[in-house]
Amino acid sequence: MPKPRGTPRPHTLAISEFKATCLAVLEQVRRSGASAVVTKRGVPIAEIIPPSPATVGGEWIGAMRGTATFADDLIAPAADAGEWDALHP
Repeated sequence: MPKPRGTPRPHTLAISEFKATCLAVLEQVRRSGASAVVTKRGVPIAEIIPPSPATVGGEWIGAMRGTATFADDLIAPAADAGEWDALHP
């Protein structure tokens, strides 16, 4: 299946080169949007792909703000004291 137009061609590199330049390769994939294929003796063993737009950006702290509702009193006991077996001799 051909790649859609506008998709950068993946960069291919040997595993030894990837090991020596791992952080730089990861940054290049992030910046360029092009994937990288790592090979071992010419055989592809891994593909490094850029993150999807859904995972990029946005703060995770407070991301669920406003999605919860309080249905009852949070401080009140869950059951009446008369229902507790520990209080009956």
